[in-house]
Amino acid sequence: MELQALQAALPAFEALGASLVAISPQLPVNSRKSVRQNALSFPILSDTRNDVAAAFGLRFELPGYLVDLYKSLKNDLPAFNGDQSWTLPMPARYVIAPDGTILYAEVNPDYTRRPEPEDMMPALRRAAGT
Repeated sequence: MELQALQAALPAFEALGASLVAISPQLPVNSRKSVRQNALSFPILSDTRNDVAAAFGLRFELPGYLVDLYKSLKNDLPAFNGDQSWTLPMPARYVIAPDGTILYAEVNPDYTRRPEPEDMMPALRRAAGT
C-alpha cells in the first residue's frame, strides 16, 4: 500500500522536478518483483546488509521473539534479503536536495505509522522554488 501511495503521488513530485527512489534490504530480484506487482514507475534499490539504513541510523536487529514469529510464519527474512543478520530498517522518508542537504525527514519506529506522500510536498515546493 505504501508503494502504491507513492506511485499515485509521483506525478506531483515529478511536476516539481523531483525523482523518487525507494530503498529496501531485499534482494534485487525481490525488488524487481515488487516493482512489477505494484506497477511502479520508480526504482527500488537494494540496500545489501542494510548498510544505507545503518548510515542513516535506521537499522535495527529483530528481537528473538520476532525472529521466532517470522520463522513460525515461514517468513524467511535472511533468504528474502540475502543477509543472515535478521535486521530491518525503520520506515523513513527523506527529501534530499541535489547538494545533499536533507530538506525533509520522517522516521517512525512503528511501521504502521507512515506519513502521507503529501507531507513531503512543502519541502519539494521549497526545493523547486515555488
